Formats: sequence, structure tokens, C-alpha cells
Amino acid sequence: MFGHSDMILVVVVLLALVFAGVHIAIALGVTAAIGIYLMTSDIEIVRTFVANTAYEALRDYVFAVIPLFMLMGDFLAKCGAATDLYTLANRLSRWLPARLAVATIIANAIFAFVTGVSIAAAAAFSRIAYPEMRRYGYNREFALGCIAGSACLGMLIPPSVLMIVWGVLTELSIGKLFLAGVLPGILLAGGFCAYVIVMALLKPSLVGETGERPIRAAPLGAAVSGPIGNAADQQPIGQLLFSTALVLALIAAVLGSIWLGFCTPTEGAGVGAVGALILALIKGITWREVWQVVLNVGRTSGPLLLLLFCAQLYSRVLSMTGFTETAKTFLLGTGLGPTGILIVMLAIWFVLGCLIDSISIILLTVPIFAPIAVTLGIDPLAFAIIGILAIETGLLTPPFGILVFTVKAAVPEPNVPLSEIFRGSIPYWIILFAVVVAIVVFPRIATYLPSL
Repeated sequence: MFGHSDMILVVVVLLALVFAGVHIAIALGVTAAIGIYLMTSDIEIVRTFVANTAYEALRDYVFAVIPLFMLMGDFLAKCGAATDLYTLANRLSRWLPARLAVATIIANAIFAFVTGVSIAAAAAFSRIAYPEMRRYGYNREFALGCIAGSACLGMLIPPSVLMIVWGVLTELSIGKLFLAGVLPGILLAGGFCAYVIVMALLKPSLVGETGERPIRAAPLGAAVSGPIGNAADQQPIGQLLFSTALVLALIAAVLGSIWLGFCTPTEGAGVGAVGALILALIKGITWREVWQVVLNVGRTSGPLLLLLFCAQLYSRVLSMTGFTETAKTFLLGTGLGPTGILIVMLAIWFVLGCLIDSISIILLTVPIFAPIAVTLGIDPLAFAIIGILAIETGLLTPPFGILVFTVKAAVPEPNVPLSEIFRGSIPYWIILFAVVVAIVVFPRIATYLPSL
């Protein structure tokens, strides 16, 4: 008999292991095994259950989506597509105040359609955009905050890794989840652009007075000749347009084929990876670099696939033990109503975002929260986007703030204090929160496109 004390023990052991620094996959797997043993008292049943779950997980084609989309993004990043995107956005937005900040946000939004990983965008644009901003006299905190904040778009705009993980756990259509993220992603990017433009108008010193005149004495020294520099300013506009058009055509073909039903997400990801490889070869990537990309994606996606398997195992154990039903009954019995319970969930996500990474939060909470949201009558797609946005705020909050640490490690300027990047990211956290509230009030923002 599996009692309430056993249910609590399963959850407490998991949280204790996570906060003690044990890898989340190991914590999920060990806790799931303990839960099965408490139910059956038979170690052979535990072994069989784990083996069967692993077999079912590994033969599921959905698990190929993550490494294939990562391959697509890494090929395009390696061949210089991110630099071309930023340079073109910069050239086309000269008439705007804070044009370099706006270019960074727009390039991040387009790059998000390729990578689906915020960390990749943060690392790329720390090297591409930051030297240019400093060369034009941008305030350092303002520039760093813009790069870290706009990198959040990578986890919301499809093909997002978080959406794929959410879809695997909840058995939602990944294609519909991708569609649901488009309008919120555009809204978020628009909010970021509006913020930097307003700040440039209110306080021109943040963007080097007019943001148009290069400041040769900017404190980066050699960074003036960085990835963009004067050479990129002189690059023919036709070459930039052609390079960007190829990337946009690839994105449209991959996501369009998934949304229109011509391809499954796995097939679309495979086509995208091959297309990105061909484009990268056209742009001059070497076979040695191709091999490096494949190895890097393997190192990144391997642990993530292990995480998904352990999360499925843990989710099944929670359902079998009745913990999910007990949590649902408890929350519904509080009398808070749908809005109150949703606020409790958001608060839990905000707090966990300060402590552990985004994927771990999804693995820990979604198996419990998603069934409760369905019972409350909240649209599953809208709830998924609300959850992903709320979890995304954790990428910018101390002490974990993985995007902040990524920017700190990647910027070509030593001794940038973490506190400065965190301060610069605060307005972007507020905008993220505002979009969460907007979708809670108007869920059609997320559900409109999937409903067409």
C-alpha cells in the first residue's frame, strides 16, 4: 500500500537530491526507482519497469527532434549566418534610435527560429553585437542587458527545445506548440524593441548620444576589429540579403512543412539539418568544422535525452503512486479558484527559476501541473506558453541566471561584473512577466494560430 507518507517521501528525496547538487537525471531516476520499490517491494519489478520505459523512450522518433534541430542551428551559427543576420538588421535599422540594440533583438528573434536554444544565442551575440555597441559608445550595462534579455527569445520562438520537452512530457502536438509560440514571441520581441527605443529617446547617453557616430576611444581596444567592425559595414547589401534569404527560406520550409502537415516534427528537423549543412558548405564551412558541430551536438543532446527518459520514468511513477491526483485534489480544495491556483504555479516557477535550470523545472513540475491545468479548464497550449515564459524568467534571475553567466563568459572584455549584467536584465524580466500576464488574461494570443 502506497500511503501519503510514501508520496511525500518520493518528492522530498527528489528535491533533496536536486538541491544537494546531484544531476537532475540521476535524481529523477533514483527517486522513480525508490517509488516503484515502495509500491512493490520487489527489486525485479523495478528493473523490468525501468528497462521497459527506457526501451519505449529510445524507440520514439520524437527523441530525434532535439539533436536534429540543434544540428540545424549549430551549422548555421558556425558558418557565419548569425553575423550576417546581425549585420543586415543593423544596416536596415539605421533610422531607429538605439539601432544596434534593436538590431540585436531582431537578429536574436530570427536566430531563435534556427537554434531553439537561448544559450547559443547569448554566446553568439555576446561576441558579435557587444563589441559593436561599445564601439559606438553604448552604456555597458545597457548593452549587456540587451544581449542577455533578448537571448530569451530562443526558448519561446519555435523550434524551441523547451517546447519539445514540454510536448514529450504532456503528449501535446509539437507542431501546435511551435505555432502557439509565434505570436507571444513576436509580442515579446516587440516589447524589447519598444523598451530600448524609449530608453534611447529618454536618455541618449545610453546609446552613445545619437548611437550613430563610432567612438574610437571605446574601452575595448582590439574589439573594434571584431566580428562586425568596419569590414561588415562595407559588405555588399546584396550579399547580406542573399545569405539571410537562404536562412529564412530554410526556416520557412522546415516550420511550414511541419505546420501544414507535410512533415512530422522529426522529419522536418531532419530536412532542416540537411539543408543547414548544405547552406553551411556553400558558405565555406570545412569538413573538420562539420565534425566538430556533430560532436558538440552529441555532447549537448545526449544528457538531455537521458533527462527526458528519466523524466518520463518519474512522471509514470507519480501517476501510479497517486501523487498527481493528490496534488490536484489539494490545490482544487484550497478554494483559490483557477486564477489563484495559476498564480501559485507561477510563483513556484519563479522561485525555482532562481535555483535550477529551465529544463529541470519543466521535468519536475509539468507532470504535476499540466493535469491540474486541464482540470481547471485552462487551454493546454496557452498553459504551455505561460509556463515556458514564466520558467524563462529564471534565465535572468540570480543566483542561477544561466544566460547572465553565458554572457559573462562570452563577452570579449575581461572583468565585467555579474551584478552589472543582472541589473541590465531587470527590464527584460519585467517585460517577460508582462507578456505572461497578457496571455493569462488573453489566452487567444497563444491559441489563435493553432486554431486556424
